[in-house]
Amino acid sequence: MSDDATKRVGLATIAREWGRIGRTGFGGPPTHIALLRTLCVEQRGWLSDREFEAGVVATNLLPGPASTQLAIFCAWRLRGTLGAILGGVCFIVPGLVIILALSALFLVAHPPVWVEGAAAGAGAAVPAVAVQAATGLMPASWRRADKGAPARTRWCLYLGAGAAAAATVGPYLVLVLLSCGLIEVIEHLRTHPRSSQPPTALVTALAVPAVTIGGLGAVAWVAFKVGALSYGGGFVIVPLMQHDAVMTYHWMTNTQFVGAVALGQVTPGPVVQTVAVVGYAAAGLGGGVLAAAIAFAPSFAFVIVGAPRFERLRSSHVARGFLVGAGPAAIGAIAGSAIPLSLGLRHLWQLAALALAAIWLLGLRKGVIAALVGSGVLGVIVALAGAPMSL
Repeated sequence: MSDDATKRVGLATIAREWGRIGRTGFGGPPTHIALLRTLCVEQRGWLSDREFEAGVVATNLLPGPASTQLAIFCAWRLRGTLGAILGGVCFIVPGLVIILALSALFLVAHPPVWVEGAAAGAGAAVPAVAVQAATGLMPASWRRADKGAPARTRWCLYLGAGAAAAATVGPYLVLVLLSCGLIEVIEHLRTHPRSSQPPTALVTALAVPAVTIGGLGAVAWVAFKVGALSYGGGFVIVPLMQHDAVMTYHWMTNTQFVGAVALGQVTPGPVVQTVAVVGYAAAGLGGGVLAAAIAFAPSFAFVIVGAPRFERLRSSHVARGFLVGAGPAAIGAIAGSAIPLSLGLRHLWQLAALALAAIWLLGLRKGVIAALVGSGVLGVIVALAGAPMSL
């Protein structure tokens, strides 16, 4: 794209268009990517197909919510750092406002019965949504793996390791994802010593002991882990969030947390917005805003600092090798998160709602929003009929 073309895109246009996508982007990353492509490539011609696809590949190599990072990257391509900040904020804020408003309704001490029913019903469908998300990601990840039995065997092992970690050792899931990625990088360097150039600087995540005090410091730490370490999307970080919010700090019950994940699904924007509900449960409106700000800050930093080097990242054999290893582990983690999420269901009628959602999503291959809304409506009906609803 020429500099002249870039200058023709005003900040007001970026604010309007990115805000529109933020308001209408129900359905998660596939919807966000489709809307951004339609706007930037097909309708306005701001980006070429190649530029857009390069952005998709590069943001998928980064930790954090990839579709949010793609929105920030597209705005960066049009107006640099200021455009990236404005576009990212306008993309994030509409969903954040909605989810914080729903949190205020959902997390009051004694919510109305119909609110309890809607939350418990929608939450019951979330484990099925996690499995559906994982199965949708598997084909592309399988194709990225090298051909041959050894590579495909490692892919299956990475998938199993991610699933097992999500189901059993949620707080340490990120270490498993990093390990799988590094194993594949080492294997690639061993088998392709001449075609792979090690990066000049390798940034790794360090294992830091969890903050053991409550309050805003704990909220900030949980939010940072969500934003900086969520390889593969928001569902990957669900077990870690659940452990911190429910087990470590006791901000929420298991049932409330599952309902929070459902809120992250039915509102526009990434499922990472769930962290705002966790922050609200911990420290009210200020906690929700702080959690969201910290969770999304790494995405802005990764794109603004790294975007000039995206072409090198996209063509890096080492980066691609890491994705080949961490990718299936992240997919396994998404599927494995269904186990702790299912354990958060407390009533028999919720198991029936989960079964119906699984049939809808996995058997009939219908939409996620319809499954969550339908389960929520079922929960309202069951609640008004007098079934137990304790959150």
